[in-house]
Amino acid sequence: MATAAHRRYAEIMHDVEELINDHITQQKRGTHERSKLKLLVPSVGVFFTPLFLEEAFNFQDERRRISSRRFVPPSFNDIRLILNSAQLLSLVRNESIRLVTFDGDVTLYDDGESLSDENPVIPRILRLLHQGTHIGIVTAAGYTDASRYYERLHGLLDAVANAITDKEVEDPKLIVLGGESNYLFEFDFHAENFLKFVPRKTWMLDEMREWQEEDIQSLLDVAEGALRECINNMQLSAEILRKDRAVGIIPVTGPGKQKFTREQLEETVLVTQQVLDLSSPGKKVPFCAFNGGNDVFVDIGDKSWGVLSCQRYLGGIEGSKTLHVGDQFLSAGANDFKQRGE
Repeated sequence: MATAAHRRYAEIMHDVEELINDHITQQKRGTHERSKLKLLVPSVGVFFTPLFLEEAFNFQDERRRISSRRFVPPSFNDIRLILNSAQLLSLVRNESIRLVTFDGDVTLYDDGESLSDENPVIPRILRLLHQGTHIGIVTAAGYTDASRYYERLHGLLDAVANAITDKEVEDPKLIVLGGESNYLFEFDFHAENFLKFVPRKTWMLDEMREWQEEDIQSLLDVAEGALRECINNMQLSAEILRKDRAVGIIPVTGPGKQKFTREQLEETVLVTQQVLDLSSPGKKVPFCAFNGGNDVFVDIGDKSWGVLSCQRYLGGIEGSKTLHVGDQFLSAGANDFKQRGE
């Protein structure tokens, strides 16, 4: 039974792999709107690389024994790991990767925590830097003070500084883009906290310069109103936190701090998203409404702008040579979702 199931699953992965290859071929011709995959899945976007799905399935099936299960079908996690493996196989084989960008919370470290010295991701990032791969950390955490990012990323920043001292890494390209796409810091061995603030006007994309400050503040006003309505309607023990490029709700500070339920958070995201989509400023300025684990925030811009800013700031790196690592790739309340277009 397991052998037959494995064969059927592998055939399905092979067929999907071929559909993606056909879509990529049509992209190169400018006719991808007529690809077989586009007809089957009208919402499908751009593929920057092929995906070795059949081989990735074989790899994951050996570890997760998907084909051996009698009652539990392939799960969302199974498919996600297969897709991740397929993407990594493609990037490694083509030796094309020049930039790896990471989300912060729940990707590099636990929600609300920091990247400490013993985190196992640090030697892996150091290896990428040693190989000449650029690193970008694109996070929702929005600070204008380098010390705040040092608090969150001290383990990595200290390790990179030590690697430079020991001559294990030379001239590492490591940047932090906070507030999704609003505050840029660059690693600087000689700077306090090892991070140098880069003024927005020096790295801002031409498209971003078209966003008017009046529209930005109007959008945040509308978002704040929607968030207050959610607090009242669901009787949330929450308070509003307003920043220059973001607004959100957080639990009321003090004893008995509330832990919001997933349903409350997602309802707040979806209500706020709809209100902004229908508003006038929401049609003029890109934004991202997302579930942060125990808060909800609306940021100006989103991770697609963040990753694109990293690509251009680091010399115009193409999408086919970029890998983003994040934890939220679902379409609702997920701030890594939109970057897939970059």
